[in-house]
Amino acid sequence: MARKDVFANITSSANSGTERRATPGYATHGASRSMISSLSELREKVAQAEQQISGEAIIDLDPELLDSSFVADRIGADDLAYGELLEAIRERGQDTPIMVRPHPTVDGRYQIVFGHRRARAAKELGRPVRAVVKPMSDADHIIAQGQENSARENLSFIERSMFAHRLLELSYEKPVIQVALSIDAPMLTRMLSVASRVPVDIANAIGAAKSVGRNRWTEFAQLIEKPSTLEHARTVINDEVFSSLDSDIRFERLLAEIKSALKPARRPSNTREWRAQDSSVRAEFKGSGKSYSIALKANDAGRFGRFIADNLDRLHQEFLKSTQTEGK
Repeated sequence: MARKDVFANITSSANSGTERRATPGYATHGASRSMISSLSELREKVAQAEQQISGEAIIDLDPELLDSSFVADRIGADDLAYGELLEAIRERGQDTPIMVRPHPTVDGRYQIVFGHRRARAAKELGRPVRAVVKPMSDADHIIAQGQENSARENLSFIERSMFAHRLLELSYEKPVIQVALSIDAPMLTRMLSVASRVPVDIANAIGAAKSVGRNRWTEFAQLIEKPSTLEHARTVINDEVFSSLDSDIRFERLLAEIKSALKPARRPSNTREWRAQDSSVRAEFKGSGKSYSIALKANDAGRFGRFIADNLDRLHQEFLKSTQTEGK
C-alpha cells in the first residue's frame, strides 16, 4: 500500500473495542467531525493489548526473534521506570502482551509494534514474551505504535515531536501522523517546528525531559537554531557532569547556558562611550585612579588619533582655563 494513499484506508481498517483516552493536553481541539470519528475508531483498534487484539491469540515468542520498530518513539531510556517494570515481571510475570507483526523483509522474525521494554525485560529474565502477532502495513504499524504509546506511556512533548518528524521524513502524510499521535493540525505544526530546529544529537543529549512542555521547547528551538548558540550548546552537552544530570535538569541547564551566552557583555562601570554625530568615529573611555585611556574605532582612527595627539597642548591649555573659571 502506498504511504500517500493510506489515510483513505484508515477508517475502514479500524476494528471495534474499548475506547482508550488520548494523552491529556494533546486533544484534537477544532478537528473536524470525521477526524474525531477516525481517531476514536483507531483508538479502539489498538486498545486490545490487555486481552486479545482484534481476535488474535496471545502466544509465547522467543525474544531473540524480535526486532525493534522501524521508527523510534523514545529519547533515551528511563532506567528507574524500566527497573520497576523488570521487577514487576520478575515477581508476577508479564501481565500485558506486546504487539508484533511478521517481519516485512526477514522470514521467521518479528517486528515489535509496541512493547519494547516488556520484550527487553523478558529477554533479560530468560523468559518467552507474551505477544499478539498481527500482520499489518507500515502505516497501520505506526498508527498502532503511536496510539498505544501515547495512551500508555504519556510520552513527553519532545519525544512526540521527534517521532512526528521521523514519520514525516519517512514520507507519511500529515493526516496519518495526526491520527497516530491523536493531535490536530495546529499541534502537529508546532511539534514539527520544534523538531526541525532542534538537532537530534542535542535532543538525545537532553533526553525525554518529561516535565518540559511545548512553550519551553519552542523557546529553546528559537535559540538553538543560531549557529553560534548551537556550537556553544554542543560544548555544554559534551561535559561529563551534564550527562550525569536528570533529563529535566539537563534541559534547564542547557537553556540557562544558552541564554547566558547570548547576553551582551556588560561594560565596566568605569567605562563610557562617545560617538560622532555621523557615527564615523566611536571612542571608549576607561578611567581608574590616575590612569585614563581612550580607544578609538573608525576607518580613519589613526588619523583622528594623531590629530588628538598633535593638539594635546592646546587641549590641555583649554582644560586649565576651564578649571580656573570653575574655581572663581
